[in-house]
Amino acid sequence: MIIYHLSTECYPVAKVGGLADVVGALPKYQNKIKDIEAKVVMPWYNKSFIYDHEFDIVFDGFIHQGGNMLQVQVLKEKSDVLGFELYMVKIPGLLDRDNPYGYQDENFQFIAFQHGVLHWLTAMNIRPDVLHCHDYHTGLVPFMIENCAEFSFLKGVKTVGTIHNGEYQGMMSWEMAKYLPSFDPYKWGLMDWNGLINPLASMIKCANAFTTVSQGYLEELFVSFRGLESLVRDEFSKAYGIINGIDTEVWNPETDPMLDFNFNSENAVEQKRKGKEKLCKEYGLKPELPFFAFIGRFATEKGADLLPDIVWRSIKQSYGGLNIMILGSGNTYIENKLKEYEYTYTNFALDLGYKEHLSHKIYASADFLLMPSRVEPCGLNQMYSMRYGTVPIVRYTGGLRDTVEDISTGGAGINFTYPGVDDVIHAMNRALMLYNQKDVMENLIHANMNFDFAWEKSAEKYIALYNH
Repeated sequence: MIIYHLSTECYPVAKVGGLADVVGALPKYQNKIKDIEAKVVMPWYNKSFIYDHEFDIVFDGFIHQGGNMLQVQVLKEKSDVLGFELYMVKIPGLLDRDNPYGYQDENFQFIAFQHGVLHWLTAMNIRPDVLHCHDYHTGLVPFMIENCAEFSFLKGVKTVGTIHNGEYQGMMSWEMAKYLPSFDPYKWGLMDWNGLINPLASMIKCANAFTTVSQGYLEELFVSFRGLESLVRDEFSKAYGIINGIDTEVWNPETDPMLDFNFNSENAVEQKRKGKEKLCKEYGLKPELPFFAFIGRFATEKGADLLPDIVWRSIKQSYGGLNIMILGSGNTYIENKLKEYEYTYTNFALDLGYKEHLSHKIYASADFLLMPSRVEPCGLNQMYSMRYGTVPIVRYTGGLRDTVEDISTGGAGINFTYPGVDDVIHAMNRALMLYNQKDVMENLIHANMNFDFAWEKSAEKYIALYNH
């Protein structure tokens, strides 16, 4: 079986969020299954990965987008260093930029990417068994292969769409239709939702099956999906919730090259303490105090708007009896407010931006990881923290409720219900009580490290879905 994963992100080539981690790991683990050949196709970016590896041009052609003729090059990474064949689509002026997102002409970019991929496959007579489309950026592919005459060669190829984050749907005016490949005008309704082209809605309508990245998130979409609730209920017969895994080859505290002190479950307590002491020294924190951390984008869906009040209240109420460290960026107001607290409180550390090496060290050194998410389709941070023996403190939502069970019911994490500062502070107070119980904390470290979040199980579920 040949599967092509279509995505705008793939770790370690280009990463903004969890989408990259999934696309960088799932095909690798699928390729370990007998008779499976999984590949990844993504846009070309000006990233260090590109210049550190060799590529062959495997296709050079042209597509028409509206009145424009665009050159399309497809480049393949030579060595398959990621554990799968990686193809990158380069279109001068559109798919040759520094970052995946943040441009005013994103709609043109994503349409061109999808058009370019399908043009390449058609021109080269490449007919996969499955096209796996990730998020709305590739959401029009299932519609195109069935309703665009240009891609009649691909008609009937099975498609699976995965919703990594339903908050983003790619809605655009019907004025953009002139930039799409010519399609059967009678089928326009398969792209429409409330008078706009909605790629995510189109993916749900047209794909042979669609998945969400946890069963809990799928259930939430039936009642909260930014206007698509009725659609997902209508199409529930082809909906599946499959929890993401983590790449245990990358996220392995025993071999992780990004850690100063590697460890396994037997020596975790001592080695984590050493890592905590070193990290606290680097950031001016007190290693003898409990260490709370937040890692992620400063987005409302992540509960990041709560962070300033969480920092202020937790330090005040504990009389400075804890450390808090935050790694992230994405909202100027939140960044500036946290910068104020960085100067005010000696037991608060802030590092703005995305730093992969630092995130690994924090997961390995922190005692507790905060995830006050309003929306969390799956969540990978809690799995990383548990893999590294850190106790997750999470809101009971989406994939977090599928992966983190509260200590009161036999689990190894701390749950809270409402995404508000009061609930977070209450959960942190519970954590402070645990921290003072040495035996309990050591048991939680070992329990969390023994959870199995490897991709093998999820990869098998996707293969079963493809076969179905």
